[in-house]
Amino acid sequence: MAAAQFEGSVVLITGASSGIGLATARAFAAQGAHVALIARNPERLEQAASAVRAAALASSQRVLAFPADVADEQAVRDAVAQTRADLERIDVLVNCAGIYVPQAFLEMPPELFRAHIEVDLMGVAHVTRAVAPGMVERGSGAIVNVSSMAGFVGVYGYSAYSAAKYGVMGFSEVLRSELAPHGVRVSVVCPPDVDTPGFAAERAIRPPETAKIAGSAKTVSADDIARVILKAARSKKHLWIPGASNALLYRLKGVWPELFFFVFDRQIAEVRSTKRG
Repeated sequence: MAAAQFEGSVVLITGASSGIGLATARAFAAQGAHVALIARNPERLEQAASAVRAAALASSQRVLAFPADVADEQAVRDAVAQTRADLERIDVLVNCAGIYVPQAFLEMPPELFRAHIEVDLMGVAHVTRAVAPGMVERGSGAIVNVSSMAGFVGVYGYSAYSAAKYGVMGFSEVLRSELAPHGVRVSVVCPPDVDTPGFAAERAIRPPETAKIAGSAKTVSADDIARVILKAARSKKHLWIPGASNALLYRLKGVWPELFFFVFDRQIAEVRSTKRG
């Protein structure tokens, strides 16, 4: 990757206190960008801001941190307004914020299901609604939404997460069409399992059926996904599925969904059989 491709650009990243969001913020800073971070936990957010400043290409780069929940539309508007006040504009938006708690739908409290939708889907809409008008007015900008492989393959235990991430896929596709005439690029990234603290916590509480289906799927690093996000931010390509085998799964699911149903049903039956034994 050539050096300083985003030098002087202003990048806003949600979910920026850890995982993919933090890795992405560091990567943009290393490319010369000013970076604004949004995350819920003020303590972790300040630690993240320090790490991003340390990764910056030059001391003149600005790193701002705004403690806010993306599910809170007013808090998002305030953070975006302050970013514009301090840095004049937003050139790139990366929507990384998300939660995922694996649990069978009938066992999941309604408020937990709703929280997934509010954070993982509505959070993307809130931030985009606050940022996109400025991009349209200038006639340029890039929006990168982070979905998931669970955004195109429904897996046992992910009813809330998949519902939200499928929504991010659809939202991004429509937004691409609506904003392209205004010079604003919209892309969506669908990572596989990523080696982050959040993934470690999620894996520890997976239902056995979910764990069986996930099997020994290879995880990738947050830095790997950050590199994909930077590519997406400067490209006209809309859909990004890291890994050749994962991209093949996407194509295969589209033409032969019954195969996935068969495999998943068989794996779930194996787990249930073991439980009965």
